Amino acid sequence: MSAKPMPRLFTVDEYYRMGEAGILNEDDRVELIEGEVLQMPPIGSRHTSCVRRLNRLFSRALVGDEVVAVQDPLQLSTLSEPVPDFMVLRPSADLYAADQPTPGDTLLVVEVSDTTLFFDQKVKLPLYAREGVPEVWIVELTRSRISVHTEPTPTGYRVSQAFQSGDEITPQAFPDLHVSVSDILT
Repeated sequence: MSAKPMPRLFTVDEYYRMGEAGILNEDDRVELIEGEVLQMPPIGSRHTSCVRRLNRLFSRALVGDEVVAVQDPLQLSTLSEPVPDFMVLRPSADLYAADQPTPGDTLLVVEVSDTTLFFDQKVKLPLYAREGVPEVWIVELTRSRISVHTEPTPTGYRVSQAFQSGDEITPQAFPDLHVSVSDILT
């Protein structure tokens, strides 16, 4: 009987120990997805500019104690800790110093996709849904639109809508906030 080689999957704890041991360093653009350490592509200026616009827009619009997080880790499970481009998190007295935020802490997760659209749609989005992230936006820079995904289930999001320049999006957690797609895509 022959055995099939299997990949060695890592837990979030092992992933952090790799960092402590110097195998990974803080400048590495990596994410832990389903136990695999994945090298992420460099971030281009168009992508960076979009993340800055999201940060400015939400930082100005939110008046509560919500936490705005830019390219910070989100611990989805013991095997996955992606680094979304942008998140709005529930208030936290210690600003998540004790532990990384988890799906229950998220109000909105945004992925900005320039070169990673397929990966964000086919790998990250189903993972976010399975783990119960309530709302995910994918800013599709190459298509000049934003896809909005709500009502997570174990097999995906029940509701998906696409918005283009001229449209407004109202995040579920903030029914009084109307976000102009043009302000994000400009």
